[in-house]
Amino acid sequence: MNPDPPPGPAPDVTDRGLWTLPNLVSALRICAIPVFLWLLLGADNARGAALVLIAIGLSDFIDGALARKLGQTSRVGKLLDPAADRLAILAALAGGLAAGVVPGWLGWPLLVREILVGGGALLLMFKATVKPEVRPAGKWATAVVYASIPAYYLAATETAVWFAAPAFWRMLGAITGIAGLVLYWGVTWLYLGDARRALRA
Repeated sequence: MNPDPPPGPAPDVTDRGLWTLPNLVSALRICAIPVFLWLLLGADNARGAALVLIAIGLSDFIDGALARKLGQTSRVGKLLDPAADRLAILAALAGGLAAGVVPGWLGWPLLVREILVGGGALLLMFKATVKPEVRPAGKWATAVVYASIPAYYLAATETAVWFAAPAFWRMLGAITGIAGLVLYWGVTWLYLGDARRALRA
């Protein structure tokens, strides 16, 4: 019987280190978070903050597409990409709650979920030396939430944005917010199951 192969990265993950184009996009997303917070809390510019938040969300899909197209999927990227997601959503929720832009029924459950999942991921990495895999359902949940939160930021403006009245953005935020809550907490139970199995193993 052949011995088991030595542990290593998955076949589709290259060991290119830090300096790849997708990792640069993820790093720029993280650098944009202070700009977003300054626009929201410092300049009281909800519309500008919403545009930065939308750009951060779109770049999430760009770095993934670049990694696949250029064959630059790396172990660093596997950590940097979800870290940028979590930090951006945490900033959007905490900043939105502080500024009174994001309603409490949406912001607090999502914020608690982010803390639980982020803490669980850190526990797995330190205690079980395992990084939880990102589920496709988790990506979809993140996309829906990314539609909801900027909509509430645009609803906070007093004038129409892109020919849509604030009431339209408020309605869009409520619809996608409810869907995002259901998806996010549903995926959370899946992640908790993954964590339990990893810790037992």
